[in-house]
Amino acid sequence: MNLADARAMHPALICAEADPEGEAQTLAHIVDWCRRFTPLAALDAPDGVMLDVSGAAHLFGGEASLLAEIEESLRRQGFCAQGGLASTPEAAFALARYGAADFAARILPPALDAVELERRLGGLPLAALRLEPETLSALAEAGLRRIRDVTMRPRAPIAARCGLALYARLDGLLGRVKTPISPRFEAPAFMTERRFLDGLCRREDVEASIAGLAQDLCALLTRHGEGARRLEASLFRVDGEVMHFTVGTMRPLRDPALIARLFHERFEALSLAQDGEAFDAGFGFDVIRLAALALERKDPEQTGWSGQDRAEDRAQDHVEDLAELIDRLGARLGLRRVTRLAFNGTHAPEFAVIAVPAARYDYHHVKSEWPRFAASPAGGQAHEEAKGASPMPARPIRLLERPEPIEAVAAVPDGPPLRFRWRRVLHEVAAFEGPERIAPEWWRGTTALTRDYFRAEDCEGRRFWLFREGLFDRETTRPRWFMHGFFA
Repeated sequence: MNLADARAMHPALICAEADPEGEAQTLAHIVDWCRRFTPLAALDAPDGVMLDVSGAAHLFGGEASLLAEIEESLRRQGFCAQGGLASTPEAAFALARYGAADFAARILPPALDAVELERRLGGLPLAALRLEPETLSALAEAGLRRIRDVTMRPRAPIAARCGLALYARLDGLLGRVKTPISPRFEAPAFMTERRFLDGLCRREDVEASIAGLAQDLCALLTRHGEGARRLEASLFRVDGEVMHFTVGTMRPLRDPALIARLFHERFEALSLAQDGEAFDAGFGFDVIRLAALALERKDPEQTGWSGQDRAEDRAQDHVEDLAELIDRLGARLGLRRVTRLAFNGTHAPEFAVIAVPAARYDYHHVKSEWPRFAASPAGGQAHEEAKGASPMPARPIRLLERPEPIEAVAAVPDGPPLRFRWRRVLHEVAAFEGPERIAPEWWRGTTALTRDYFRAEDCEGRRFWLFREGLFDRETTRPRWFMHGFFA
């Protein structure tokens, strides 16, 4: 009825504006909280949650105890909850919303045959099939109001009048068609958890629990030959709040001490940002879970044990130290803020390198190439020469962020510069080297012009990296000169 009529009948009626966004957010929080019972939790909008508890009910004393604990826990949080448990999502939906008030009647044993299942669900209203209001009205006009009214009649006449959606929902309800659910969160490959009778409130106790979980998780990873690249610690508070803390690693990890240290760094960073409090424990955390969200193959490694392997062992230690440093900085600052320079697939020198997260670096490549790079004073260039490849042209040690225009004088339009003026200072060229031609990337559809780079040295010994933009009489009639970098 409308609000005026309702208040006339009940003057003390309390009215509140609807908040669909807030309700959806609250429902999402409930789904997150329900992950304490199973990692496969899905939204059943607008007012429901669907859980796949296959293989998890025995951890809570059976299906009846599990359903009772879920309902009671939600009631303590202030929600009116009623659940149903069945072998299909459609049957669970029907029992939760239209089932009997008797708790036992809302749980269907998994071993029911088709006849018994149809008998148990036949008394439910057709609204339990989630049909459109127009379809329900049409069925009601024909005298069909219960599920048994439809199952006892031939399909063809009813399907011709009401459509095939009716029987698609009915087949799902009776288990003739398997209907999957869409979990809101991806189930982790490996997961360990601990439950506590009394909630943990101290940060030291939480970190100690995570360290213990890390040992169990690393045992699972070792057994399957995997290493964790991203880990998540989930803290379930007694009052229903859930907190998630994620850390990433540069290399596959299964060392419990290092995992515990990463989460310690994560909590330390939060403490600095929140005036000494890493998290609000409230009345305590009664469930703590540690999960490996991303994995990478990690085969057992044998370290060197002879004197000849000492150099490689030292190089291996350097790589491990670098990876641990990146992981610890990533735990404190965020993995995206710890970057390294990587080569970029472009001809333009100013875009030849880009900053990428350091944790994305190929750890196995670093580990295999480190001894040869470390033994060469020239780094990667010497390594390429050792393999027989031609060395790259020399690049300046300092590159301007953007090339700056200069005034240059050359003997011929396509020749090297004789003198140039940059930032109001005139430089006489005493020696030069070049040109090194860099053509535009035609496959990108760019309108850039060809560049001819010169390494020029002035009379005072300063060395510059200059380029002329545009080929004379082919791309432009007036090529322009730019300063791009310095060698010394």
